[in-house]
Amino acid sequence: MKTTLLKSENYTRSPWKNGGGIFTDIADAHRPGAAVKDWDSLLWRFAATPIVAPGPFSPMAGIDRLQMVVGGRGLVLKSPTQEFDEREPFTTVRFAGELAIVTALEAGPVEVVNLMARRGVAEIELGALRAPGERPLPAGTHLLYAARGDCSIRLGGQDFPISHENTLKVELTEASTLALVSGLAVLGSIEIIG
Repeated sequence: MKTTLLKSENYTRSPWKNGGGIFTDIADAHRPGAAVKDWDSLLWRFAATPIVAPGPFSPMAGIDRLQMVVGGRGLVLKSPTQEFDEREPFTTVRFAGELAIVTALEAGPVEVVNLMARRGVAEIELGALRAPGERPLPAGTHLLYAARGDCSIRLGGQDFPISHENTLKVELTEASTLALVSGLAVLGSIEIIG
């Protein structure tokens, strides 16, 4: 098990792919040996971003996306064929990056967390840990983000406090057990499959 505390002051900021806003890049991975770390070399990315006005999402062919609101409420994602309801915070939605999506804000700006991965390369999960207790954690890369105040988790018999907006990156070569001790954490999990 390898753990790394990612501090919010070290996160990078980058423009959305369509230039419509700025996201905070918390952690990502690119193809080994890629000359340039860009959208084409991206394997996965965990990021936070404000959505302050209705508008289109960036098209991302071949990318699977998971998203949840961590601040504010009332977000709905609308595509030509379906709606994705994120009106309540900490509700996870999954959609394909090539889907044409426009946001609707029913109660003002929101802050969201995104986990995205190249289809066929990685499998991803995103959820909120709100109730103390143990849960299994499979092998892979896991990101525990303190989205609302400080939180604490226990892993491998060791407690890890995570300050507001910081992230604990956990890399596991075998399954383990995770326990939320206090607070609320967003858990993003990535398993490389190809």
